[in-house]
Amino acid sequence: MRIYIKYMVSLRCKMMVQEEIDKLGLQNAVVQLGTVDFPDVIDQDKLEVFRIRLSHLGLELLDDKKSILIEKIKNTITEMIHNAEEQPKENYSQYLSEKLEYDYTYLSNVFSEVNGYTIQHFIILNKIEKVKELLLYNELNLTEIAYKLNYSSVGHLSYQFKKITGLAPSFYKQLKLKRKKNLEDL
Repeated sequence: MRIYIKYMVSLRCKMMVQEEIDKLGLQNAVVQLGTVDFPDVIDQDKLEVFRIRLSHLGLELLDDKKSILIEKIKNTITEMIHNAEEQPKENYSQYLSEKLEYDYTYLSNVFSEVNGYTIQHFIILNKIEKVKELLLYNELNLTEIAYKLNYSSVGHLSYQFKKITGLAPSFYKQLKLKRKKNLEDL
């Protein structure tokens, strides 16, 4: 039995879901981002308890097909940008179509209809979050970050970063250094 969970986007979420599964005494569950596979069907009472416990964690079980598909899209994008060592070489629309086995136009229409913004916008938001993370870790320079995230140029990355955050990447990095220095002064 496979169930789908909304807002499950990190390793921490996976650990919390696994804890709840263990508390319910359910055995051999395979927890992935956005899904849990159980070897057997779960009775409705345990499933309802699981639903309630997940809601206390800020997560929710998904029932309808569109919500499940949208969560799959979001999890695939999150996995692709935040957890993959390397970005896919093909364009994102082709990658999503192959990975989810749906036509991209259908994926795009369903996503936009339900969320009110495009898949492309969601991808950009995730990429900017990844840029912020990489800037804060200070391991890569902006050119290396642009290359790692498949930006056509540093200028394109900077433009998108400023459009989304209101700050230039270099200024964002300086803010981090100032905050760190202020904390050291305490």
